[in-house]
Amino acid sequence: MLTLAVTVALNVYLYIIVPKGFFPQQDTGRIVGNIQADQASTFQSMQIKLAQFIGILKSDPEVENVVGFTGGGQRNSGFVFVTLKPIAERQASADKVIARLRCKLNIVAGVSLFLQAVQDIRIGGHIGNAQYQYTLLGDNLEELRLWGPRIRFAMIDLPELVDVNIDAQDKGLQATLTIDRDNAARLGLTTKLIDTTLGDAFGQRQVSTIYNPLNQYHVILEVAPRYWQSFETLKQIYVSTTAPPATSSFTAGAAQSISTITTPITANTGGATTSAQVPLSAFARYKATNTPLVFNHQSQFAATTISFNLPPNVSLGNASEAIAKMMERLNVPNTVRGSFQGTAKAFQDSLSSQPWLILAALVTVYIVLGILYESTIHPVTILSTLPSAGIGALLALMMCNTEFSIIALIGVILLIGIVKKNAIMMTTMAAILGAIPLAIGSGDGAEFRRPLGISIVGGLVLSQLLTLYTTPVVYLYMERFHLWKAKT
Repeated sequence: MLTLAVTVALNVYLYIIVPKGFFPQQDTGRIVGNIQADQASTFQSMQIKLAQFIGILKSDPEVENVVGFTGGGQRNSGFVFVTLKPIAERQASADKVIARLRCKLNIVAGVSLFLQAVQDIRIGGHIGNAQYQYTLLGDNLEELRLWGPRIRFAMIDLPELVDVNIDAQDKGLQATLTIDRDNAARLGLTTKLIDTTLGDAFGQRQVSTIYNPLNQYHVILEVAPRYWQSFETLKQIYVSTTAPPATSSFTAGAAQSISTITTPITANTGGATTSAQVPLSAFARYKATNTPLVFNHQSQFAATTISFNLPPNVSLGNASEAIAKMMERLNVPNTVRGSFQGTAKAFQDSLSSQPWLILAALVTVYIVLGILYESTIHPVTILSTLPSAGIGALLALMMCNTEFSIIALIGVILLIGIVKKNAIMMTTMAAILGAIPLAIGSGDGAEFRRPLGISIVGGLVLSQLLTLYTTPVVYLYMERFHLWKAKT
């Protein structure tokens, strides 16, 4: 009976200290990466950075193929998709490949590539640059922009986290143009005319369509791409003083269409070329300023999301505790509130409900056994076999360096039913042999099933050894209690 009491206490202790996770980290043979560059980056510079990243990824011996693209969203972002060689031909897992590539990718200046292994199950609609998200909500936008980077740098210093990045994009580069309306009016220029001229130069307006027998091509009016790279281009913009707004134009070197037509453009009226061209610098001045590239919101509040991955042998539970302690040390004001999102939030919710789920399983088994035996006492004899099974499952997970995840919890729930039945029918060996393939299985995504087999095998082995020693004694005590209760 003393041994039984120790096993019950040891169950509680092991459950507290065991590393906890949500879903096991899988190796599906696929890796996805998000590129985050300096906020002033151009599309042309992103193309160069993307080519560098693809070259580094392809140089890894475990990589079979890489594709990537940039553009279509924020101009300073991009994506890569990596296919690894079949797991039988590889010497390293997907996580080890990512850890190995992390140092090599850091040599590309002004841009970061965040890699994460593709998982079969993903929770949460927010897509970040890493697998887990921590979101900050603020009542005041300026205060949120102040504390967001501080919290991010504090998270970078935590050894439990890697690939820490933030989605705040408030340092984009823009040209702020100030028009001297008095000078413009004296030159016969209106605001609409100036806007139209700048729109023709930088707005990429479709002006025509070229037809041929097999295809058609949209002609886009814009300055040549080399003039996009510097604010100095504004010094070469000229506005016509006599042409109507619909035909006013620029002479910033060239206009370019998709069909590779490059020709100087000037406005004309009544078939005659307009010669009165006023440089933009004659009535306007400009300067470089910062602008947000994106505004993030969540639950109607301004939001900033910090994404992170986990280094090898660190559980999501340990990372969550480290972040909570860090937030306490920083003394973050109440107007800035942090919470986990996506997979990390689902993990915290499941963690709080796990003890109740196990208790519900025990109560259900007790009720079923009570109906079976028509007794409220002898079901306790059968349930006394479960603490030893719990110890076996937790010790097996810790010995195999496996987190106590949702899949391991499912194994414990199954273990409750199996051990209860084995205490009656003694079919332990059959159940162990049935679970071994899950525990030692390999192949793509085998990590997802392995905790289930480990918890069942470990629980059954230790349960079989201890219950042979404790179950007869518990039965005798329960029977004596039953007789004593009948006499009284």
